[in-house]
Amino acid sequence: MNDIQKAQYKERYIRAKRNGEKFFPDTLYKDLLIAIALFLLLIGLAAFIGVAAEPRADPSDAAYVPRPEWYFLFLFEMLKFFPGSLEWLGTTIIPGAAVIALLLLPFYDKNPHRHWKHRKFALTFMSAVVVAMVFLTIRAAVTTPPQKDESAVATSIPAKIAAGQDTYSVQCAECHGSEGEGGVIKGVKGLEGFKMKAINSQDEMYTRSDDTLFNIGEYGQPNLGMPPFGKAFGGELSRSDINNLVTFMRYTWDNRVEVPKETASSNAIPALGPNDIPSYEANIAPIVKRYCVSCHRQGKENNNYIMDTYQNVMNSGDHKPNVIPGDLNTNLIRMIHREKIDAGGEMPPTKALSPELVSIFERWVKAGAPEKATK
Repeated sequence: MNDIQKAQYKERYIRAKRNGEKFFPDTLYKDLLIAIALFLLLIGLAAFIGVAAEPRADPSDAAYVPRPEWYFLFLFEMLKFFPGSLEWLGTTIIPGAAVIALLLLPFYDKNPHRHWKHRKFALTFMSAVVVAMVFLTIRAAVTTPPQKDESAVATSIPAKIAAGQDTYSVQCAECHGSEGEGGVIKGVKGLEGFKMKAINSQDEMYTRSDDTLFNIGEYGQPNLGMPPFGKAFGGELSRSDINNLVTFMRYTWDNRVEVPKETASSNAIPALGPNDIPSYEANIAPIVKRYCVSCHRQGKENNNYIMDTYQNVMNSGDHKPNVIPGDLNTNLIRMIHREKIDAGGEMPPTKALSPELVSIFERWVKAGAPEKATK
C-alpha cells in the first residue's frame, strides 16, 4: 500500500467517523431490536411448532439413532467419509484446523482492501465452505434413518396400562402370580419352593414410589433372586417397557389412584352370554396371555408347551395334542382343573383359575375349540 492509498483510507475513515452513528444509543438500540425479534421468534416456534416427538435417549437401545442438533449436522454427516480408524480425522483434525485457521486469520490475511470485488479468493473460499456445510446438513437430514415412530409407543395412560399388563404377564407373573398375589414358586430354577410375598398389597404400593418400582424392575434384586430386566443390565426390557409396567402396577394395585374408565373395559376378559360360543381369538387368548404365557414361552422348562399362538396352544410340546375339540378329558382342561398328569401339573402353578375362567375354557372345547369367533 503506497502513501496515496494510506491517505485516502485515512480521509475516508475520518469522514465516516464524523458522520457515523454512536454506539450508545444508536448501535445498542438496533442490537436490542434484533435480540427481541429473535427472542419472539423462538417463543413462537416453541409455542406453535414445538419439539419433534421422539423416544427418550436410551443407551441400551441399539435401535436408537443418535444425532446432534441441526447446526452440527454437517459435522455429523462428515463422519461418514471418515469411517472406523479414520474417525479422528473427521472429529479432531479437520474441525480443529478450521478453528485454528479462523483464530489466525488476522495474521495471514493482510489484504488492505475490504470491498468484496477486491477479495475474490476469500469470497470464493468462504462461499465453498458455506455451500459444503449446507450440502452436508441437507444430506444428513435426508439420509439419517428416522427415529422409531412415537405413535407406536404407548403414550396415554390406558395404552401404558395395557402394554404394562402384557409385559407383566410375560415377565413377572411366573414368580409374582398373575394378580401380584405371590405365593409358593413352582418350576422356577433357583427359586423352587420360595414363598413370594404379595406385591399388590398396600404395604408395597403405598411405600414405594414409581422411581423405586422402576429401579427394582431395571436393576432387579439379585440378592433376593430377582434378575435385572433392564437392557442396560442384561435384561430384555427397554426403559419404556419398564415405565409401562410401573404404570400398570400403580393403576391396578394402588387403590388411591383412579383407573380410567376405558382402561377397565379394555383390560377386562370378555364376558360370555349364556348362548355365546367362545373363540380362541376373542376369549381364550386374553386369558392365556395373562395367566399362562409367563411360563409357557421359549426358554422356559415347560415340556416344550408354548402358548403364544392358537396352533401352539393346540399342538405343541412333548404331550400333544393338548386340546382335542369336544373332549373335556383333554390335557389342558385336566391341568386347569388342578390334576397332575404326565403332560404337567396344576396350572397355573401358584393359584387356580377362577370358576368363571375355567368355564370359558370348557365351553370353548365343547364348541370345537374354534380359533375365530363365529358370526
